[in-house]
Amino acid sequence: MSSKQGGKAKPLKQPKADKKDYDEIDMANIQKKKDEEKALKELRAKAQQKGSFGGSGLKKSGKK
Repeated sequence: MSSKQGGKAKPLKQPKADKKDYDEIDMANIQKKKDEEKALKELRAKAQQKGSFGGSGLKKSGKK
């Protein structure tokens, strides 16, 4: 093995994927999915601002 190439060989470049033609149903589904993701993101942000759920949780008595 007298080659100067060491390590892994670089993979061959993959051909670029062709842009797909979407019909109205596909476009509606894609838009619906984007809207759901946006709503979920907003809910997550809102939940982080409020903090923990319930607020009080279990309280320990002061007696020992």
